[in-house]
Amino acid sequence: MTGDTAQTDAVPSAALSEGKRTAAFFTVLIAVVLEVVDSTIVNTALPVIRQSLDASPAEMQWIVAGYLLLLGSLLLLGGRLGDALGHSRMFLAGVAAFVVASVLCGLARNPEELIAARMLQGAAGAIMAPQSMAVVQLLYSPLERVKQLAYFGLVLGLAAILGPILGGALIDLDVLGLGWPVIFLINLPIGLLALVLGWFVLPTAEDKAELRVDPLGALVFSLGLGGVLYALIEGNEKGWTLNLGALLVLAVALLAWGWWRARRREAAHLPTIIRPTLFAIPTFCWATTASFAFAAASIGFLLVFAVALQSGLGLSPLDTALVHIPFGIGVMVAVGVFVPRLLPRLGKLVPLAGGLLMLAGAVASMLLIAGGDGGNAPLLVILAFTGVGMGLLNGPLGPIVVADVSREHAGTASATFRTAQQIGGAAGIALVGGAYFARAAATGTPLAGMLPAAVVVAVLLAVTVACVWMLPRRLFAGDAD
Repeated sequence: MTGDTAQTDAVPSAALSEGKRTAAFFTVLIAVVLEVVDSTIVNTALPVIRQSLDASPAEMQWIVAGYLLLLGSLLLLGGRLGDALGHSRMFLAGVAAFVVASVLCGLARNPEELIAARMLQGAAGAIMAPQSMAVVQLLYSPLERVKQLAYFGLVLGLAAILGPILGGALIDLDVLGLGWPVIFLINLPIGLLALVLGWFVLPTAEDKAELRVDPLGALVFSLGLGGVLYALIEGNEKGWTLNLGALLVLAVALLAWGWWRARRREAAHLPTIIRPTLFAIPTFCWATTASFAFAAASIGFLLVFAVALQSGLGLSPLDTALVHIPFGIGVMVAVGVFVPRLLPRLGKLVPLAGGLLMLAGAVASMLLIAGGDGGNAPLLVILAFTGVGMGLLNGPLGPIVVADVSREHAGTASATFRTAQQIGGAAGIALVGGAYFARAAATGTPLAGMLPAAVVVAVLLAVTVACVWMLPRRLFAGDAD
């Protein structure tokens, strides 16, 4: 532990019964599923949405990246609001806004309306998401949290994979004759369930009365992150110009100034949107950085994977969804079976092996698709092993990143970690998706885009593996040397 980890272990939810704790944990898991599934559920729907709304390739990327952009840019503010106003209160507000935004997505009649609604959905997710892990911090003791947060790894991994599967199945089955909007409207009953459960079972004693946030800091980081992502997406799609280059430099400079300002304010004990001292904790620093690179690789991979199968090989949304199943099974087996048994004994060797396995599997599967394989046995087997690698890599990162973080800063730490994931995902759309669409457009052959996309995915996963290697040998307090 560091000086930042002074414990506030008088858990506000200590008076909750075991049944209520379980129900509260289930409630926040529902929110995790909503937020993560909606980052990938549109992947298998993009070709249908493109045809229905006459969307351009750039608009297709923004339908995915717009959600991640707002989610990632505002997560820091969402986490700080949870620390200041109470995690349960902000969780319920975020879920309610997310449901409204989902309905607006389903009602969109042109690409611009859908992109705007997706951005609103991302902003709502930024209020909802950081409270989930923070509530778990409040519900359980440090040792209990390791086990409970392992479920988050399982749910996060499976939700990311099940998003494309669910999207393809719902569209192909044409549920209630709604067409593609059903992938968003399904959030209405699920979100209402989370609201009702949360109202009755979430802890309330941890709510604060004092609002101490840093609005300028939130604005600086939001504008900086948004500027970087906008420049990357537009530059890859339309070609780099002097204006886009200047915007990228300005955005990076703004982020650097925001970081310097945050350090000054933290040292003066003033409220700040991000706590730079968290990055002095090795487990938090390297696991968060690894999550950024992993999210960029995985989200970018899943996007081009779904689009190439449909646009390049002519698979239906349902057939595309079925091809994802071995991947999902691999994730489930890894996180549900291997990680709980191996992580306490092998430590960082587990995510390290997972990263290497995922790197080999992702590149091999992309090359097979580029060669015309739309779901033969070799591709399905490789996808299963790729899913195992993803589970071994991503499953442990959640418990690792908060292993040495106090409950006092649970919301800020969780939001910073999730920000890295979402901004990484948006960067993956720009980098991997940009490489794919640019090459596909230049050659007139959708499958040709898989080759440069595979190179980008390989580089991102190599960076992930390097960050995992930098993790300390002792990951959790009490580990044997």
